[in-house]
Amino acid sequence: MHPNPAFRNEPAILHMTLVRTRGFGTLCVNADPSPLLSHIPFILDDMGEELELHLVRSNPIARMALPAPAVISVSGPDGYVSPDWYGDPTHNQVPTWNYVAVHLRGTLEAVPDGDLRGHLDRLAESFETRISHKRPWTSDKMPAGRMEALMRAIVLFRFRIESVEGTWKLNQNKDEAHRENAAVQIRHSPIGHETTVLSELMMGGHHAGFEF
Repeated sequence: MHPNPAFRNEPAILHMTLVRTRGFGTLCVNADPSPLLSHIPFILDDMGEELELHLVRSNPIARMALPAPAVISVSGPDGYVSPDWYGDPTHNQVPTWNYVAVHLRGTLEAVPDGDLRGHLDRLAESFETRISHKRPWTSDKMPAGRMEALMRAIVLFRFRIESVEGTWKLNQNKDEAHRENAAVQIRHSPIGHETTVLSELMMGGHHAGFEF
């Protein structure tokens, strides 16, 4: 997380809005000789206390001794900021990168007797219901036995959240005019991810109900 407090004063509910809406992050667990990482879709429970996720059985994390401490990083929009975009006549600016990120720290544990089929159905539903131009896909559409065969290759896990930290680096350390100038320019930038959303956040659109 960025050490500047100007980028870290957003409310926890905003962090969890990002986590719930994204539903995708990077899981990191300590190992020898180096940490193990895996990119995972997940479901956040209603209380914001646990994540449901699954890993393929051959994933090294799935073969670790658990429970174990872990971190899940969830990224929001990001983008390069050119010094020219601030419109500062003194040219007293340097390049930077604006971004949104949330880190969840907690404990990862396997759920060998859990409802794996229910987890997969809930996970699909969480994304399918956001697609407006078609009827949601469900596993009932699959041939008999196919889902059960695929499930033998994966393992269900639970991640218990113990702390939440977020960075919303949106040029809050700049004056309003310079920040808005940069926001207008970054909207059309080819360098970054979801720069239109990032532009809106820089303009002050970051609130708990914001849809990413």
